Parts: sequence; structure tokens; C-alpha cells
Amino acid sequence: MNSKWSGLEQNMKQSGIDTMLITDPKHVYYLTGFLSDPHERFLGAVLQTGHEPFLLVPALDEEAARTASDITDIITHQDTDNPYQILAAKVQGKISTMGLEKENLSMARYEALQEALSFSASFDVGPWLRELRMHKSPEEVGKLRHAISLIEQVLQEALKQVKEGVSENELVAEVEYQIRKLGADGPSFDSMVLFGENAALPHGVPGKRQLHRGDLVMFDIGVYADGYASDITRTFAYGNITEEQTRIYNTVLAANEAAIAQIRPGVTFASIDKAARDLITEAGYGEYFLHRLGHGLGIDVHEFPSVHGLNELTLSAGNVFTVEPGIYVPGIAGVRIEDDVLVTESGVDVLTQFPKQLTFID
Repeated sequence: MNSKWSGLEQNMKQSGIDTMLITDPKHVYYLTGFLSDPHERFLGAVLQTGHEPFLLVPALDEEAARTASDITDIITHQDTDNPYQILAAKVQGKISTMGLEKENLSMARYEALQEALSFSASFDVGPWLRELRMHKSPEEVGKLRHAISLIEQVLQEALKQVKEGVSENELVAEVEYQIRKLGADGPSFDSMVLFGENAALPHGVPGKRQLHRGDLVMFDIGVYADGYASDITRTFAYGNITEEQTRIYNTVLAANEAAIAQIRPGVTFASIDKAARDLITEAGYGEYFLHRLGHGLGIDVHEFPSVHGLNELTLSAGNVFTVEPGIYVPGIAGVRIEDDVLVTESGVDVLTQFPKQLTFID
């Protein structure tokens, strides 16, 4: 049993939980090393106090699970089986309190588990996993570095296709082609490339808008690689831009750098957000910074913690999150600059290395 399972078992004992079922495929990967998408089929990792964990997988995934998982006790179910009955037959003893991931269970699945296992009460173990995932191991950091390196290569290649008349959709297609060509598993979210007035929409949707001189060009893109995500945003100028657009860009860059300068163990996430937000407000654009400063990054592209002005949790070594201030002035400019950062024992390691100074593409 690895240290993650041992820590969870200790939590179970302290909370009076005798059986825990993990069904989120990403958490199964996090705990076992087996990454899969079971679609509608049942996948679960089970731990009972005093016993080794076991894994229940669709039969078609058995070989992959035995190859990848560090759990050796693996049972399977066919498409014609009732997986809940198979689970009930494997579980030892009567269950009093069942540990479940509240956010990952549909009502239908919860009721099927209740009918098969007849547990007396349930307990949400999601917060335990959320806390575990906040602190990345050196192996996890290595996977994050790899995912970040890939997306930066993708961005470098995609920039070669930036030219007069190209559409947002065409550049999105180039991004996603390069993602596969360079060896990533796929995008970590819907790739975003926005021009001009569209860049002033924080969650704009790429379309047929064509590129013209004087446009700002925003790329917000990421990949999954080996189960871990990257997320980067860079904004460029195509041809000459206005004095105000330049001022907005430089304000966002200064806010990004001010926030990163605050990062070290012991400070609060709120204080990092404040460092960026205060600078943008002082420059006169406070009302146009419309979102939190960032979010956790790991096996999900958006995960705990949320980096906003009310989060008084303190940073500790191993935290990985994004720093992505933005200013969005309708009809004038949209600029966002996003880095992925690692909190170290002495400060911060900025994992994204793609240049941030204002770059003109011509």
C-alpha cells in the first residue's frame, strides 16, 4: 500500500469509516497509476480498513490495469454483469459508513451502491483527496514540466501560421494539430485563439473572425500529457497597436510579475491576488479585471485551490497553480498573461518559460 493509501486509511480510522470507494477516474489514476476513461462503465478503487485496496474495472480494461496499476488485486466486470453485485461480493463484512466522492456520484449510481452494499451512512472523502492533490511530488512536478514544455512548443509552431486573413478557427485547428503531432494526449480544455475585440471576452469562443493589422492576438491553450495538465496564455500584437493597448499590455505584465514576486511559503493566496489586483486598479483598469487571479493545476486543469482575494489559505512547498491577470476593455483591448508556478521551500519556480514581453508579429 503506497503512502497515499496509508494516509487515507488513517483518515478513515479517525472518522469511523470502514470502507472507501473512489470512482473518479482521475483519482483512480492518482492513487493507482492506472489512467482510463471508462465512459458509462463502472470503475472503482476500494479500501477497507485493515485490508489492501482492490480495483474493479471493466473487463476490456483488465490488461491495461494490470500493466499500469500498483494495486495487484484487480477484479473485472463484463458489460452484461451488474458491477454493484460484483463489488458487494468482494467487500468484506457489513459496511456502517461508506466513504464516497460526493461530487463524482450521480444519484442513480449512489442509489445502486446503496441497494447493493446497504451501508448505514455515507461520508464525503473528496476534501481528503483535494488536500492530498495540493502538494505535488517531484514525480508529479516532472510530469507537469513535460506538459508545459509541450504546450510551449505547440505555441511556438502555431505562431508561424499567424498572418493577415487567417481565422481564429484556423489557428485553433493548427494548435490542436500540433498538440497531437508533438506527442501530447490531447488539449486540457477547449483551445482558445481570439483576435481584436474578441480578446476582450475572457471566455470568448473562437470563430470565423479574421486577423487584421492592429489586432491583439490571444492564445489560451493547454495539453494533457501522462495524466497531467498545462495551461498557458500569451497575448501578441499583430502589426502596430495603439498607445492605450500597449499600456494595457504592460499593466497586465506588471501585475503578473508583481503577483509572482509575492509567492513563497506562508503567504496567503488572497495576498497574491491582491498584489496583481491593486496594481491593475491603480492603473485605472480595476473594473476590467473580471476574474480570480488563478487556480490549482495538476491532474485537472482547474483544481483546488482557487486563487482569489478571499482565500486565506497559506501557500506551502509543492503547490502548483496559475497566475493569470487580465484586462478586458470592450472595443479596445483584451490582454491576459498566464504562467504556471510551483511553490518551493524558498520561494517560487515559474514553470512556464515562454517569453512575456510584448511581442509584435509581422
